[in-house]
Amino acid sequence: MATPIESKQPSPELFFQTMSAYQRTASLKAGIELDLFTKIGEGANTVAPLAQKCQASERGIRILSDYLVIAGFLTKEGNRYGLTLDSATFLDRRSPAYIGSATKFLADPALTDHFKDLAAVVRRGGPAEGEGTLAPDNPIWVEFARAMGSLQSMPASVLAKFLGADSRAGWKVLDIAAGHGLFGVAIAKLDPGAQIFAVDWGNVLSVAQENAKAAGVADRYRTIPGSAFDVDFGSGYNVALITNFLHHFDPATNEKLLRKIHAALAPGGRAVTLEFVPNDDRVSPPTAASFSMMMLGSTATGDAYTFSELDRMHRNAGFSRSELHPLPPTISQVVIGYK
Repeated sequence: MATPIESKQPSPELFFQTMSAYQRTASLKAGIELDLFTKIGEGANTVAPLAQKCQASERGIRILSDYLVIAGFLTKEGNRYGLTLDSATFLDRRSPAYIGSATKFLADPALTDHFKDLAAVVRRGGPAEGEGTLAPDNPIWVEFARAMGSLQSMPASVLAKFLGADSRAGWKVLDIAAGHGLFGVAIAKLDPGAQIFAVDWGNVLSVAQENAKAAGVADRYRTIPGSAFDVDFGSGYNVALITNFLHHFDPATNEKLLRKIHAALAPGGRAVTLEFVPNDDRVSPPTAASFSMMMLGSTATGDAYTFSELDRMHRNAGFSRSELHPLPPTISQVVIGYK
């Protein structure tokens, strides 16, 4: 029998899949809004009962569920649907790790509309209007704080343990652009002597205070409302948290902020930066590297920075050294700068 010759013919399949990718986003969002994943987890795993539970048409549920199988969010055996491990963990509303609420921010038109004319964004090198998402007191950050808490709860807990917050050292913690506040709250929960000082816009900090109260640490949770570039931090901090913030700005702006943070740290203090960190080739790993596109569309000068770039920023700001650490199972990495 002749050996088959591997086909190397060009194919338009990738082009078609990519031009249709908006359907993937819309289908996942619809599945979450219809509580499809939760209903399957509860045992409604065929079309008719699923349609009844989701209050939707059988045709619609069949096509949506099949599409979500193709996309990797559901399984299918015969006519029965099931949850993948990821879907059971993150998309079933009964799971303590549920992150479905994050769609309210990630699919918010205030964010996605920046990409409607990406060619124009590329020509300009940034968004069309003003400062993009960074305009002062932009209400999108209140939505971020409320919607993204579920997505950041696990990384916050993992980071607090990684830093050794359970050593009960009574840290004084500065939380820059605190948002939902969960990174500082996670430290306060492990360290009963920790005092947290959270910096963000006033309307955003109200969400962080709600989360601190719910976690039982409100008496050790302080707020510093305003821009991190303008407000007085105070001094004597053991740890400064800079989570998902530096990617919004150019290196010079980041160095200005890092110098200010360096001055606020106690001797031996640490600046802890959580970021998407691509390799030096800027195309791997895919999730971290592709975050640059989000910054192109939504900020005037932001980017996903490599460790060599972040290390340079820290050194220029006065830090003696910095280290890069993975933070499994999260998709982010941690850069620790030492004073």
